[in-house]
Amino acid sequence: MTFYDFTVKDARGTDVSLADYKGKVLLVVNTATGCGFTPQYEGLQDLYEKYQAQGLEILDFPCNQFGGQAPGTEEEIVDFCQSRYGVTFKQFAKICVNGENEAPLYAFLKSQKGGVLGSRIKWNFTKFLIDREGNVVDRYAPASAPEKLEDDIRKLLA
Repeated sequence: MTFYDFTVKDARGTDVSLADYKGKVLLVVNTATGCGFTPQYEGLQDLYEKYQAQGLEILDFPCNQFGGQAPGTEEEIVDFCQSRYGVTFKQFAKICVNGENEAPLYAFLKSQKGGVLGSRIKWNFTKFLIDREGNVVDRYAPASAPEKLEDDIRKLLA
């Protein structure tokens, strides 16, 4: 199984094959709209605007598993992100990143790059960086601000 073998639902409920992202550098993030890290949307959007033309895509997966900090429907989440942070990168349907209902994509990501808690996701805004061949290159803690990832992203885009 590779990253590109997964199909996920976007915020509108449409199936999206991750094979559509072959050849791109990807930043996959589990997010929340009511979290202390929510302002990271601004940094993520800045990265996207700066590097999209060079092949960066950000894949946003809202997750309500941590303190119920991603309430609302997918439509409400998208509206919030667009109006508050000007988000234009791809947003997906809410998912679970740990436990019994864990999304298969996240089981794969965690199997490739464990974290401080082993494979478990600690909180929202955990980030996975994926190269143009679909390899999970790195995993970043929720407190890692998007701008701190810029050098790693630039290296993969070069």
